Amino acid sequence: MGSFLDAAMGYPTAVYTTLLGVVLLYWVMAVLGVVDFESSGIDIDLDMHADGQIDDLGVLAGYVVGFGLNGVPFSIVVSLIVLVSWTLSCLAGMWVLAWVPTVLFKALAGTAVLVGSFLTSIPVTARVVRPMRGLFVSHTAIGNAALVGLTCKVLTQSVDEKLGRAEVARRGANINIRVWATTPNTLARGDSALIVEYDEAAGRYLIESER
Repeated sequence: MGSFLDAAMGYPTAVYTTLLGVVLLYWVMAVLGVVDFESSGIDIDLDMHADGQIDDLGVLAGYVVGFGLNGVPFSIVVSLIVLVSWTLSCLAGMWVLAWVPTVLFKALAGTAVLVGSFLTSIPVTARVVRPMRGLFVSHTAIGNAALVGLTCKVLTQSVDEKLGRAEVARRGANINIRVWATTPNTLARGDSALIVEYDEAAGRYLIESER
């Protein structure tokens, strides 16, 4: 146990021990509801840039995408990097640095361990967060106005200013909506129509024939 404490509190692991303390404090605050780990200021939303155009995301976001660390809150990524770095550095301090003979060589070897632990933690963290991405997928609800401009299939025998229903194929599912149309018109059951406007007050869509 003495060698473990010496490694954890000595150079270079002491750097990661301090950071690990900050991370633990952060998660205690998250459990207590003081901070929101999913919406903290350092979280980066990268799913909106899945086309690979990362030049406008900034240098940090570019590295996050490049190393495969996207898809989960950035606070989780940082916490895992610190934890993995601390673990690797502590093990190296117990099993490697303890055998280094002089203070100078210990300092040089410790610096190498400090950097090496961090660099190694990045691919390890990327592998760990990969199966976690599904837990943080954001599903955006379809707004009513989003259907304007799409085509629909008339379900009622006719459509007028007072009555009408249609369905819209949207992302593999059919959405049943209230519709109306100016008369006279030739709209009938089974016809394809274009949604041209949404009446928010009435909660229905204005459609017109595609013919």
